[in-house]
Amino acid sequence: MDINFPLILVVLTAISGVVWVLDRFLLAKQREQSEPRPAWVEYSGSFFPVLLIVLVLRSFLYEPFQIPSSSMVPTLRVGDFILVNKYAYGLRLPVSGNKVVSVGEPQRGDVMVFFPPNDERYFIKRVIGLPGDEVRVLNNQVYLNGHALPQTQVAVYGEDPRYIVTRETIEERDHLVRRQRIAGPYGRDYTIVVPEGHYFMMGDNRDNSSDSRRWGPVPEANIVGKAVVTWMHWDKFFSLPSFEGVGKIQ
Repeated sequence: MDINFPLILVVLTAISGVVWVLDRFLLAKQREQSEPRPAWVEYSGSFFPVLLIVLVLRSFLYEPFQIPSSSMVPTLRVGDFILVNKYAYGLRLPVSGNKVVSVGEPQRGDVMVFFPPNDERYFIKRVIGLPGDEVRVLNNQVYLNGHALPQTQVAVYGEDPRYIVTRETIEERDHLVRRQRIAGPYGRDYTIVVPEGHYFMMGDNRDNSSDSRRWGPVPEANIVGKAVVTWMHWDKFFSLPSFEGVGKIQ
């Protein structure tokens, strides 16, 4: 079972905050001057400002994530630690995700964190189609509103000749895509007109990515934020962290 950390953080902040307020404006006046504060009150008062700062930073500014799968290879590897800009697409309330302030909208080519339809797990993919776009995948080639996204082969991926890396261009922005010479399980043909208020997402590991080709476009309400930077790589607990590849996410 996945732990709902945002809910836990909100609850702990609220409880410690209520205790702090009660102690400051009510309980402290009822205690004798020499009487020490109870331990649970002392701890609440100490933890409240820390929890509040973490809640504000995590909910409205930046949130760290670790990449759990290879669906965004070669852009992001399993074990990459990234920062997600929580205000790039508008300020949202923690837990509910309701947008309270509009700031910007997702753009084609953005790498975005979100919840897929009917799923409570975080996913990270690339925005391919905006509301109203026609997205078509034919013979492993992506077409956007009738125009093929330009792709140029860059290299064979690693030592495995089954994979190639191509440079794909969308909205004059380049990113790398890993493809199999023979299409994998998600490399089937697909056509959709993206509904209003939704976004069509695809992984950069095109033939091995569970994305909108499988579970459909993502509602705007499910957006978490924009992935902006990789700051560390640590794929195994007993391995040493690496800072190779640190930088802005393309």
